[in-house]
Amino acid sequence: MSTTHVIENNKLLIRRLYEDCINQGKLGLLTELVADDFVGSPGEQGAAEFARGIAAVRTGFPDVQFELEDLIAEGDRVAVRWRFQATHGGPFAGRVASHARVTQTANVIFQIRDGKIARAWVQVDRLGLLQQIGALPVSG
Repeated sequence: MSTTHVIENNKLLIRRLYEDCINQGKLGLLTELVADDFVGSPGEQGAAEFARGIAAVRTGFPDVQFELEDLIAEGDRVAVRWRFQATHGGPFAGRVASHARVTQTANVIFQIRDGKIARAWVQVDRLGLLQQIGALPVSG
């Protein structure tokens, strides 16, 4: 398989993660997309913990829709810059639903191994999200 083909397959894998799995709530697809020995930057390990993190977001923000703003790949890495908009309609981070409309942004680098997501390094604007749902005061 050519390098170009591998890179395009890796990008397609990440697009499927967000568009087919997360946005549509089809968490069963994770077994096809995430390696059993997955390791994430916040410390989660394995596909099951990866799924729990997504489920927590979908519980807190049932209408969440991720938009991939940039998707860049080289070798076994895929970098994505995303934004989501959603309504805080369920419990999240110890807070009851505020019904606030929120936006969150992040940059993620994924490592792909044998056609599955093996690692993820995430830089997410968690502070901004917590401020938008009233969990933390807005400074200034």
